[in-house]
Amino acid sequence: MTIKAPQPGHVLRTTIAHIGGLDARASEAAQQRQQSLTKPAGALGRLEELSIQLAGITGELRPLLRPCQVIICAGDHGVVAEGISAYPSEVTAQMVLNFLAGGAAINVLARLFGADVLIVDVGVKSDLPDHARLVKAKIRPGTRNFLYEPAMTRAEAVAAVEVGIGVAQKSIEEGARVLVTGDMGIGNTTASAAIAATLSGLPAVEVTGLGAGVGRDGWRRKVEVVQRAVDLHMPDQHDALDVLSKVGGLEIGAIAGIVLAAAAARVPVIVDGVISTAGAALATEFAPAARAFIIPGHQGLEPGHRILLEYLDLRPLMNLDLRLGEGTGALLALPMLAAAVATLNEMATFEDAGVSGPLE
Repeated sequence: MTIKAPQPGHVLRTTIAHIGGLDARASEAAQQRQQSLTKPAGALGRLEELSIQLAGITGELRPLLRPCQVIICAGDHGVVAEGISAYPSEVTAQMVLNFLAGGAAINVLARLFGADVLIVDVGVKSDLPDHARLVKAKIRPGTRNFLYEPAMTRAEAVAAVEVGIGVAQKSIEEGARVLVTGDMGIGNTTASAAIAATLSGLPAVEVTGLGAGVGRDGWRRKVEVVQRAVDLHMPDQHDALDVLSKVGGLEIGAIAGIVLAAAAARVPVIVDGVISTAGAALATEFAPAARAFIIPGHQGLEPGHRILLEYLDLRPLMNLDLRLGEGTGALLALPMLAAAVATLNEMATFEDAGVSGPLE
């Protein structure tokens, strides 16, 4: 028997169709319990908001937060040829090998918090060795140089998003209860700045940062490249595939897919820095309802990160001046999720503790 393969875009369309709203009953139950706990109303601040969001996402007052799966999407960028990065493209593959060897910051944090790390090759220029923690799903060996031509075709953009969807779905099927997005790709802060400029309508100079430390002269060149690319391609900010294919990155597309898959499965997804947030922003263009399932772990130093968070109308859980990527800032927020769930469920109520409640 011949099984017909799904048409390109089928997985994306199906995933979007399965994204609904938060569980209103669970959210209301969490809100009511917060009001009965032995503390002034709102005294736990963001932890209270987070506990209500997690209840709404999962439909449970005490959702499981383990296993936690970090998914690092890796891809190279043709625009690196324009001198916009302090590092050569070869570093992308070298860092993937470092992830696989357990030597990067994200590996240290994952061991500390008991999370698992998975790397997805969506578009690394170099061939990578087989490894149990590496998913080989290369669409093409890096994007094209978007200073002169679109970064990828629309079909390649769809394929990148569907890689992310597939990896996230498999992780969830295997038991993951929280997903953390990470990235690796020399040149990807340039692509993220182009996405931020497109979605926000702001000039490149306001959304472009130093990335991995390109220096002031390099920054000026980077700003020029981002602005010229946006002016040349004129991506449609309301068409996520148009933005992704013209000025995006393969790993950014995969991150958008992870966010969509998490939302469809009602699993919390903690997003990391500017690259992950660019992917999350595109995910909300595909499916606005996905926004409610996103938890922004932190706000980094890249100006585009702040702009994208404002675009999403999301407040980060912390600000540690991070600019590493890999999923580090997102994973650091995981204990905050655990604290939100624990305080909601384990604090005594005024009635249980025999404590007088607030005066009417």
